Amino acid sequence: MKKIISKSEFKPKALHYFRIVQKSGKELIISDHGRPVIKIVPYEDNTEDILKSLRNTVSEYVDPTEPVGLDDWESLR
Repeated sequence: MKKIISKSEFKPKALHYFRIVQKSGKELIISDHGRPVIKIVPYEDNTEDILKSLRNTVSEYVDPTEPVGLDDWESLR
């Protein structure tokens, strides 16, 4: 369950709420006049997962200075 607190309640106890988020691993939402404006989430180091998802997705350009899309120009005539 998400915990929502007001900005005025968060401000004087910010470090306390940071510790709660760190220990519990749950997100905290800060509201301003009843409207959610900020979400505080625990830090996750998932850089390896991001890099794995990009693996084998790069195209190889044999001649990167060669013009591209020449056939597209012909189809516009």
